[in-house]
Amino acid sequence: MSGLEIRGQPVYVTTHAIIRAREREISYPDQIYRVIKTGKVERFGKNGIKFIGKRSKKGCIICVGEDLGENIIIKTVERGN
Repeated sequence: MSGLEIRGQPVYVTTHAIIRAREREISYPDQIYRVIKTGKVERFGKNGIKFIGKRSKKGCIICVGEDLGENIIIKTVERGN
């Protein structure tokens, strides 16, 4: 993924996250980019980070990743309630 940055950190999406998004009928890159840019950020653990999108009929989209300091890696995509 090129050109997407959050607070000066480049954001990368793994192949696993793209596969999970397709399985859960989440359009990549449109909805994933929107959640990363405008979603609520929630931190957990030492380096964990979640981007939580707005609710829709099918539930909210959650992008789970890791903040490594110089970049952010999105490891999976799921739907929440």
